[in-house]
Amino acid sequence: MLLEHRGNRPVVPESAYVAPTAVLCGAVVLGERTRILHGAVLTAEDGEVRTGADVVVMENALVRGRADHPAVLGDAVLIGPHAHINGAVVEDEVFVATGASVFPGAVAGTRSELRINSVLHVNSRLAPDTVLPIGWIAVGDPAELFSPDRHDELWEVQRAMDFPGTVYGTPRGTGMRTLMARQAEFYGAHRDDRRIDE
Repeated sequence: MLLEHRGNRPVVPESAYVAPTAVLCGAVVLGERTRILHGAVLTAEDGEVRTGADVVVMENALVRGRADHPAVLGDAVLIGPHAHINGAVVEDEVFVATGASVFPGAVAGTRSELRINSVLHVNSRLAPDTVLPIGWIAVGDPAELFSPDRHDELWEVQRAMDFPGTVYGTPRGTGMRTLMARQAEFYGAHRDDRRIDE
């Protein structure tokens, strides 16, 4: 399904494929021979989503572009099922496995691997050719890799990366009522979306 959002329409080259149950919303620009499989969502909220050539976004993955952090996928990138790319740059030849998450302002370096359920945190940079193990978290610039059992050490690095400011534009400690009122207003822009592929 192709949707116009905030006055922007997806651009799909003839060589690309978008499954009938996939969604491209807003300023999404696909590269040559890109494949968007069933249930995947590429949504340009108030920033772009762009892919290079020969990219595959597998079933039920989410790629979200943001105003300050467009989502950019390089050439020859695989985004696995249920993966989450939110306002991040994924450079050429990167493998993002099932359930991996890449947060706003992050960069996954060329030929890196983000294995199953791994996390590349906000404003973090994973060096080229790095393997982020299954379930591990990378945080910092350059990213330091943490196993899930090292939460206290991880938090010491992660705190300075400013997750709430980067993702929501709010200071740490902002209450959920305030945060969700803002989010509800922001995502309310989808009420005006218009389907363009009928």
